Amino acid sequence: MQQPIFADFLSRRAVLRGSAVLGAGAAASTLPFTAPAFAQESSRWPGVRQFVNGYVNRDRVACMVAGLGWQQNDPEFIAAGSRTFGGSGEVGPDTIFRIYSMTKPITGLATVMCIDEGLLALDQPLADILPAFSDMQVQRQYDGPITRDNLVPAERPITIRHLLTHTSGLGYSIIQQGPISAAYRANGVVPGQISNLAIAQEFFGGRPASSLAEFADALAELPLVYQPGTRWSYSVGLDLLGRVIEVVTGQAFDSFLEQRIFEPCGMTSTGFRVQREDVGRFTGNYFLMGGIPLPVDLPSSSVYLDEPAFPFGGAGLVSTSRDYDRFLQMLAGRGEIEGTRVASEAAVRLATSNLFPETLASDGAFTSNGRTFGFGAGGLVGQGETEGLFGWFGAAGTVGLVNLEWGLRHNLMTQYMPAEAYGVQADFPQVVAQDAARLLEA
Repeated sequence: MQQPIFADFLSRRAVLRGSAVLGAGAAASTLPFTAPAFAQESSRWPGVRQFVNGYVNRDRVACMVAGLGWQQNDPEFIAAGSRTFGGSGEVGPDTIFRIYSMTKPITGLATVMCIDEGLLALDQPLADILPAFSDMQVQRQYDGPITRDNLVPAERPITIRHLLTHTSGLGYSIIQQGPISAAYRANGVVPGQISNLAIAQEFFGGRPASSLAEFADALAELPLVYQPGTRWSYSVGLDLLGRVIEVVTGQAFDSFLEQRIFEPCGMTSTGFRVQREDVGRFTGNYFLMGGIPLPVDLPSSSVYLDEPAFPFGGAGLVSTSRDYDRFLQMLAGRGEIEGTRVASEAAVRLATSNLFPETLASDGAFTSNGRTFGFGAGGLVGQGETEGLFGWFGAAGTVGLVNLEWGLRHNLMTQYMPAEAYGVQADFPQVVAQDAARLLEA
């Protein structure tokens, strides 16, 4: 759930290194290898295998699973380790992981599908759907006191575009400090769950509201941390969109995702909880304290075995490498997977395009390690050398990315917190790019 860190990854120059076979829209038939070989021969991804084995063999993580695919070809999976430290359960493409903020692109696409169907408009004021957000106040001093002398009226309404791109001015209890963070926690504006352990609940943010409706109402009572539309600031915007979807569709948010995305994509192990019969496929999650992994949520006693307070659209899903690859494959297919149309091509193009508002401040875009990115429906959007890239990351070290220009999709599943304790999210995409470059030069 925390803001991810990553570097200069998946640039077109790094991947192609002079190869001209993959211009925009290149067909799979132009690739210098066949689909079956790509899907089955792990030797074609030596860097990825070394990366995965390196983390597991050094006991830095209990397990890792990487999923790699091209265009609409079958994926390949590279796995190592066991579901828990010291455990005997091997891992593979159907092992279940907490994907945390990799939930956001899924919620983002669901929102854009509603836009595509005329239930919403991209620049529609949020208050049209949730009137409690009509007269928002904004802190003068960022993370300052919540007092009248530190509040001013919002200069413009929050829009659906703002919520999708983290430019709404809403805060995040895992990002904010001081009184506003305390107010989020006290009012149940908690965007996820970590553990049943009392000490972990206190450390990670308190108890959430009892429903999406209650979450939204409590959030509307709190001030914004920035003026809407002015800057990228990681937020609960995607969680709030879960409530928006409920209102405009008349359907529970989790049911909408199940019927409109998970079922047609064939994502059979993705959801907001883990069924008891699936505990044998579920991983343990660990918090690194002084470099030592301490169990914070183990499979047999996991908080994910219980029904969540509400479906957390920003960070609530569990999934598998196979399932998340199917989501990425559907995006690479411009909304279609194996002959099933999940979303329109127009919806996918919109969701994966740069949706930043025109009111964005000159220094308000999303940047990382000196590189500036656009932002789409819940995920970063590559620009320049990274054009075509879309996806996001999770608080427990997970990665989910696809390059829509040439169809390379890749995800990494592991479970450790905080994500920035290791360089996994920065390094994995670069290792994939290096292996892909070697494939193209072969």
